[in-house]
Amino acid sequence: MIMNQSIIRNIIGIIGNVISCGLFLSPMPTYIQIIKSKDVKKFSPIPYLATLLNCLLWFFYGLPIVHPNSLLVITINGIGIAFEVFYLTVFLIYAARQGRLKVMKLLALETVFMIVVVTSVLLLIHTTTKRSLVVGILCIIFGTCMYASPLVVMKLVIQTKSVEFMPFTLSLASFLNGVCWTSYGFLPFDINLLVPNGLGTLFGLAQLVLYACYFKSTSKKDARAEVELPV
Repeated sequence: MIMNQSIIRNIIGIIGNVISCGLFLSPMPTYIQIIKSKDVKKFSPIPYLATLLNCLLWFFYGLPIVHPNSLLVITINGIGIAFEVFYLTVFLIYAARQGRLKVMKLLALETVFMIVVVTSVLLLIHTTTKRSLVVGILCIIFGTCMYASPLVVMKLVIQTKSVEFMPFTLSLASFLNGVCWTSYGFLPFDINLLVPNGLGTLFGLAQLVLYACYFKSTSKKDARAEVELPV
């Protein structure tokens, strides 16, 4: 029974890695557009900053010195870190001065925060059980922030009645990613995985509902951009 559960968990984890890779890749066409136009337009860097911090925390959580037997958590979050660094680098290059300064300040805060967390956990806590608990709580908090960050974009959609800046593929990938990792968190039960990913499933579903409501009211020009350049 335990062996079967382990096999199922690994299969779900592998599927979760694939879906998460799709989620990390989904903004690529938009960033190619940004590079070509040399303009970030109204795209917000907040979701990418939140995702970077989330990936850093989960990468730390998955290390054997914190939470043993979590290789699949390490792999996907390592990949996520690389993608988010790329996206934020592009944003820094092409954003206006005010936007660049804001992102740089937030990146500096995230760096200091991670140094404090890693140092404190490794020096002050000496068992993997307690380390998992502390880092897991942080993962829940910031994982929830990552999944909630698109609320900024959802507000823009409601205000403009346009889905131009909330691409369908990103919303769908977020929903599927949440479903997969929520399932993974049940095998065995891991509250640290369940809470943020369960909320992620709900936020992803809300985005899909919002997309369905406002897609028809999006201008033809915006709709064409959406089809050609899904995020």
